[in-house]
Amino acid sequence: MVKLIALYKTPADSADFDNQYFNTHIPLAMKMPGLIKAEISRVTGAPMGTAEYYLMAEMYFENKEALDAAMSSPEGRASAKNLMGFAKELVSMMFAEVEKVPAAV
Repeated sequence: MVKLIALYKTPADSADFDNQYFNTHIPLAMKMPGLIKAEISRVTGAPMGTAEYYLMAEMYFENKEALDAAMSSPEGRASAKNLMGFAKELVSMMFAEVEKVPAAV
């Protein structure tokens, strides 16, 4: 399994960002083909005090090919275009392979 991770720096206007992100961007992103699940985490702090990030989004796909297909689909392109319209300066994106970790005893 692979995921697309998006880290968002704290916006100048968090209410406006939240409105655009949750009411427009997320509905577009959730339409991407092959998306297994998505998680959005609101960053609340860091071990050394204030965190530089505001939100973290993780979108899971079966494999890299499914992720690539989703991103190049009409839905993926619409989602990316929307995101760049309001969060281009705030977002950092990366891909990651999900590693299995044994459950705690």
